[in-house]
Amino acid sequence: MAVNEIVVDAAGGDPLEQLGFLLARHGAIANSRVQHALASCSLAPRQGATLMLLGKCGSMGQQALVAALEVDPSIMVAILNDLESARLVERRRDPSDRRRHIVAITEEGRHVLAKAQEAVTEVEQGLFGDFSPEEVAVLRGLLARVRTSRGDEVCSEE
Repeated sequence: MAVNEIVVDAAGGDPLEQLGFLLARHGAIANSRVQHALASCSLAPRQGATLMLLGKCGSMGQQALVAALEVDPSIMVAILNDLESARLVERRRDPSDRRRHIVAITEEGRHVLAKAQEAVTEVEQGLFGDFSPEEVAVLRGLLARVRTSRGDEVCSEE
């Protein structure tokens, strides 16, 4: 049986129960909830993602942030400008290469990050509270295998 036949059969003939529609619907709801959680901390989604990455790594080059977050360099500059204006990150020249900027999370940034992570965790508990830890791990693994590519169009919010 082909993969397409399995998907159609599993949907019981209802096209709105196809995996693409289900993922789109649940993804839109999850996206909305995460955006709201981040907004409660005065962060846009990409600002939150940037803080989360810096919180994990400590500091990193601006170009490395661009690559890790898969955003256009001009968008990254706008994100960092906003985060720097809010005193959540700081940029400084790399002493070994003055053309390179190093971005680091500030103490205030760590405080906001902790609140944002708590808010996102609350969203995840609401979404996945009925799942066992094993089921969450399986879902994460399955979603990692969904065939998408870096060139695919994604959310346009900053």
